[in-house]
Amino acid sequence: MLKLYFIRHGETEWNAENRMQGRLDSDLTLKGKNDARLLGERLKNTPFERIISSPSKRTLETARLIGGMKKNNIETDERLLEIHLGDWQGKTQAEIEKSFPSQFYSYWTKPERYQNKQGESFLDVKNRTASFLDDLKATTSSGNVLIVTHGVVIKTLYLLARNASIERIWEPPVIDGTSLTLIGIQDGKLELLLEGCTAHCN
Repeated sequence: MLKLYFIRHGETEWNAENRMQGRLDSDLTLKGKNDARLLGERLKNTPFERIISSPSKRTLETARLIGGMKKNNIETDERLLEIHLGDWQGKTQAEIEKSFPSQFYSYWTKPERYQNKQGESFLDVKNRTASFLDDLKATTSSGNVLIVTHGVVIKTLYLLARNASIERIWEPPVIDGTSLTLIGIQDGKLELLLEGCTAHCN
């Protein structure tokens, strides 16, 4: 069986400010760094065939902190990047709701209708997540793979595992910083083995 350990990056300064990051970046908070180290301790006896990260600074730093002194090289894949949010990026949710009220409503309440001319839809993210998984299954048949990515990417992963539509993207669980989602792949089928677990966090 192939086991995929999907991790959301640790808490960032913009996360703490309720600010939307998208393709922009901010530094990990002390909590974000500490949670990543705690997750590394939790996984220290798990051998990983590969470590793959989004190219974002916040995911790469999280991957390094989780990996500790392990010698695995960290690969990057742009398909693991966070949803591109166009003009929303760098703004707080309150600012976005004020400037883009109908679009903001769709994002959180009618996600299947959400469109962003300067960015991506949820379907765009779901399609590139599926492409990433297809390539991974073709190149790695068994073992453990650590994947450090972003909240919306992991949310679309749940849709793919459940064969669900975009309407259901915000269903539980919440994907907190450094949460662990474990996916098993056997005969090409995805099975959710662990969902959004933060048992390692203080």
